[in-house]
Amino acid sequence: MDIKEYFARISYRGSYDKPDLATLTDIFQHHIRAVPFENLSIHCGEIIELDLEATYNKIVRKKRGGWCMENNHILSWVLKTLGYDVTLLGSKVYVPEYDAYADEIDHLLLKVVLDDKSYIVDGGFGMVYQIWQPLELVAGTDQPQTPGVFRFLEENGVWYLEKVKRKQWVPNQSVSTSHNVEKEVCRRVYLFTLQPRDIEEFRDRNTHLQTAPDSLFVTKSMCSLQTPDGVRALVGWKLTEVKYNYKDNMDLVEIRILADEEMEKTLKEKFNVTLDKKFVPINKSRLSLF
Repeated sequence: MDIKEYFARISYRGSYDKPDLATLTDIFQHHIRAVPFENLSIHCGEIIELDLEATYNKIVRKKRGGWCMENNHILSWVLKTLGYDVTLLGSKVYVPEYDAYADEIDHLLLKVVLDDKSYIVDGGFGMVYQIWQPLELVAGTDQPQTPGVFRFLEENGVWYLEKVKRKQWVPNQSVSTSHNVEKEVCRRVYLFTLQPRDIEEFRDRNTHLQTAPDSLFVTKSMCSLQTPDGVRALVGWKLTEVKYNYKDNMDLVEIRILADEEMEKTLKEKFNVTLDKKFVPINKSRLSLF
């Protein structure tokens, strides 16, 4: 880990000699605003590896993004290098289509212990469910952040993360295809236990998610990046830009459908992503990511 090279990648210029919550939060926010949550490798003929060296080369040197098993894996390396107490955890993501959680662990997240308090740090969820600050691991307490109000529930050692949603104002309703956005007041995000995990436990799932025909990541190409006041995402050919709390507890959602010839330029200008291979966008799943 060349920590200075990583900090240059995320444009972090603050101090890092003291592992405290303020520093952790600052580094974390720089990461999610510089490193996209994306699965573009699947859609341009690349393999997503769980090797730290490969992930470092991809995210730091090639200025790409990654999914949870890349983003949070490299974040764990960064934080351990800086002296933080970090544990890998595994979660099962909630799938609204089926009103159920995944059958197997399919998401990597981090637990960081600071001053006898535990925090969940997750830089690899993306879209509008991406947390902006470490969440203290306490049950039943609302934790308001710019993206919305997050909270944990706990039952028999199983922890549940959910997000209270704001209303959305979509000026261009004609291109909006989400059918239940208005009805949802609260969205379950994932469940997890505090059982420590090893990266090797994610290897099979990492392969499955990028090869199974019914995997969300195979049926949708996606790239999302947090911005100072919201989030932008390219899913298939649909570019969505969200401005949080635009007015009266309402998010502004602007949507545009891109042409194939706009893809490369949009990835560069909006996400700072340049791909080595030909990208083939896809959006076959009806599942709304917003």
